[in-house]
Amino acid sequence: MSSLSFSHTVTERFLRYVTIDTQSDPASPHSPSTEKQKDLGRVLAAELKAMGVADAHLDEYGYVYGTIPANTDKKVPVICFCSHMDTSPDVTGKGVKPQVVKNYRGGDIILPGDTSQVIRFNEHPALKNQIGNDIITTDGTTLLGADNKAGVAEIMDAAHFFLNNPDVKHGTIKILFTPDEEIGRGVDNVDLKKLGADFGYTMDGESAGCVEDETFSADGATITINGVSAHPGYAKGKMEHAIKIAAAIVERLPKEGCSPETTSGKQGFLHPIGIEGALEQATLSFIVRDFTEEGLKEKEALLEDIVKDVMKDYPRSTYTFEVKEQYRNMKQVIDRHPHVLEYAIEAIRRAGLRPMRTAIRGGTDGSRLSFMGLPCPNIFAGEHAFHSRLEWVSRQDMEKAVETIVHLAMIWEEKA
Repeated sequence: MSSLSFSHTVTERFLRYVTIDTQSDPASPHSPSTEKQKDLGRVLAAELKAMGVADAHLDEYGYVYGTIPANTDKKVPVICFCSHMDTSPDVTGKGVKPQVVKNYRGGDIILPGDTSQVIRFNEHPALKNQIGNDIITTDGTTLLGADNKAGVAEIMDAAHFFLNNPDVKHGTIKILFTPDEEIGRGVDNVDLKKLGADFGYTMDGESAGCVEDETFSADGATITINGVSAHPGYAKGKMEHAIKIAAAIVERLPKEGCSPETTSGKQGFLHPIGIEGALEQATLSFIVRDFTEEGLKEKEALLEDIVKDVMKDYPRSTYTFEVKEQYRNMKQVIDRHPHVLEYAIEAIRRAGLRPMRTAIRGGTDGSRLSFMGLPCPNIFAGEHAFHSRLEWVSRQDMEKAVETIVHLAMIWEEKA
């Protein structure tokens, strides 16, 4: 159990940060994808500087870097704490109006800005662990942005703690805030040489106590159909409609066990995310997810078999099938550095929580950072129902995440 004395600033910070719109845009060719992400980046860099983080800065790509120098004579590996500043493109993040439900007593939480939006107790099992806590939600007209501004606020609060408690020994700590994680481009332009860390932790997980060392492996698949055009008045026996071919492919996808809505746990899926085109040409976009590369390949082979089977009915049409790697299961890297995970588990325990080791049915910046040479498991931030208007986080869980960060830095120093 924690014996440190904390004077938390995390909730105050969080409530300020969520009001800054940082939604990323997958259609944008720029980096960051939206300039407004830098609005939060500027605030964070300025606050870090005001705390005493002398090198804190926002770069041209929207990344915030900062260093808390070591205060020990021991040679300690440099660790980094990382969170992303952007929010999901799925739901608007403009004009967020957070509300705090103090001393939650159970039951449904009706959101005041749109009373059709209800966080139902029986649909959010994590609420059972929140009785007596303070729950932060939106008014129901936007998402909250706890994914991942909870993590941002937690790292900022931990930085504030270290700089105000110089007697707490730690090695060099690096801070990294990234843009565009929600669109899979969160580390496209990160400067790992400038960062100078040996190991990292993303603060981007769900329930208090969770630590995650495993993610999906992910690919994107694009199918382009080239049909046969003809005047619709004289098309009999001639036209082969590219949109109808694409629709037939979607229709033949497995109905059970291979889609997001029918899978859980360690099951992967094929998921169509876009269809566009016209009579002559149509494009289908898929994401493919599995915890193993073998599983990815099986699903991609299944998808192409479906395409080939459909195309038999359209002998004069053609297709192309392109697969692009997106990210890989970080467990492959983290298993080679087991102490990185062990220290996180011990830090969670010292913060007074029961550690839970879980797998992410998704990816984090840590997935790609791990394969770029920075082993980077994911620690809870307390965020729930992310990418939706029902998103929520509790003050107490954010405070426990801050304490976990502090204990983790202390453990690295102790073990050095």
